[in-house]
Amino acid sequence: MVYDVVALGEFLIDFMPGDMSPAGNPMFERNAGGAPVNVLAALSRLGKKTAFIGKVGDDPFGLYLRDTLIVEGIDDKGLVFTDQAHTTMAFVHLDAQGERSFHFCRQPGADETLSFEEVDHELLSGTRIFHFGSISMTSEPAYTATIQAVLMAKNQGAIITYDPNWRPALWMDDCHARKAMEDGLMLADVIKVSQEELFFLTDCNTLEAGAAVLLERFPIKLLLVTLDAEGTYFHSQTLSGIVSSYRVTAVDTTGAGDGFMGAFIYKILEAGRPITEWTEEDMKSAISFANAAGALAVTRKGAIASLGTIEEIELLQTK
Repeated sequence: MVYDVVALGEFLIDFMPGDMSPAGNPMFERNAGGAPVNVLAALSRLGKKTAFIGKVGDDPFGLYLRDTLIVEGIDDKGLVFTDQAHTTMAFVHLDAQGERSFHFCRQPGADETLSFEEVDHELLSGTRIFHFGSISMTSEPAYTATIQAVLMAKNQGAIITYDPNWRPALWMDDCHARKAMEDGLMLADVIKVSQEELFFLTDCNTLEAGAAVLLERFPIKLLLVTLDAEGTYFHSQTLSGIVSSYRVTAVDTTGAGDGFMGAFIYKILEAGRPITEWTEEDMKSAISFANAAGALAVTRKGAIASLGTIEEIELLQTK
């Protein structure tokens, strides 16, 4: 079986802030989360065939996450259960602007214990695009599982897309984070980072300088830098620029970057030709669609729950 996109990485419970309890205490709502799965869910809603590789606890939360894959139309054959660690949890806190911060319960979480021997190799050899992030590279054995999976998919001809998520609380220190994130940069074709992550990785303080550093040091075909409400900066070997986003009222920014990434990968699949052959118009059109997908996601709470359909994304583009 051939998949459009296979992703590997963390799959966890996001506890989102909800209403106040009768006693006046804040309540948290259970949601499925984890950037790689969010990206797959975005693609599934856009009609693409997807599969996930990861590990959860053999507990009620892990079973809930498996059910989420099934509901979202993501193949769960690569999902592994363990009774040696609990499903990872993240408590999400939102400020007045909807910007989020995280508190993780992951010492270790089940996702960290994935070994390469547990990875379904058929999924790696049967996908057009392989997507991963850096959160699965914070510790062993998941670090080795991630790198080996990327190498196998790459050797089988898959396009590699990568999101070097920087969550300081999950790394031993900045040096550890930067080294692991750079290991991923060495293997990827398309990179999506936030402006904060770009500056962290390059020690630069402008988009142009930071992009130049990454494109010089790593074999990247396309760098995408999300700028929140301002849009997205892009830089390849031949093209660069900024594509504006869409003005919306932000409720929750969780999942916005993943919605963007899923929508952009969708456009790669739809193009049917390498991104190195894209014109400037091709690039800006794809990013505009992805910007709309990301903007739509911030108007609703949750990660997967906030992701849009093609019709919703295109409607926002017309406004």
